[in-house]
Amino acid sequence: MIAKELISDVIPSLRLSDDGQKALNWMEIFRISHLPVVDGHEYLGLISDKAVYDLDLIEVKMEDCRDHLLQPHVHINQHIYEVASIMSELKLTLVPVLDLKHTYQGVISVLDLSKKLASLMAVHEPGGIIVLELTPLDYSLSQIAQIVESNDAKILSIYTYKGEGPNDFLVTLKVNQVDLSRIIQTFVRYDYSIRSVFMDDSILNNTYDDRFDQLMKYMNI
Repeated sequence: MIAKELISDVIPSLRLSDDGQKALNWMEIFRISHLPVVDGHEYLGLISDKAVYDLDLIEVKMEDCRDHLLQPHVHINQHIYEVASIMSELKLTLVPVLDLKHTYQGVISVLDLSKKLASLMAVHEPGGIIVLELTPLDYSLSQIAQIVESNDAKILSIYTYKGEGPNDFLVTLKVNQVDLSRIIQTFVRYDYSIRSVFMDDSILNNTYDDRFDQLMKYMNI
């Protein structure tokens, strides 16, 4: 998914004749803290609500605010991860999108971005979540996928991140099954350490009950 597929069709841009008060009004309506300033199809920069308040620009036209405009932007062919990186690093509520000729195309809001990222991570798809804890050297995507698929399941999304320790490597799986009992057992059989599991509480409780019953039977032998 690239930037041109994420452009908002509702958030407007400011013209040079607009003042800081209009900027604040629109920011309140769309619940954002930035707006692009555009002259025709030329992108001039972003004005922030903080700049309007701190510099007392409420009655000042954008024409006279050029020195206070931020210049971040992305191009239409940049990946959604690059868009997310820029917005996160600069703490933006939206980022302007330009074509390869540097012509203004629109903006991507943080709300639109979060919705698309949620879609990519299959947040709204039914299923369960398993978080594995391992070292980077032990990470094998092919083996993890094989374990999941051997239990007639599919990985809907997967992402990795570092844990608290220097050798901690966490792998989060979203799987298209609500009952993860068999998959968990297979991971344990392959000596994987499971940090956490998220699935229906009743199923999880049944899993614990089954393990408790098996333990009791073992102790009675």
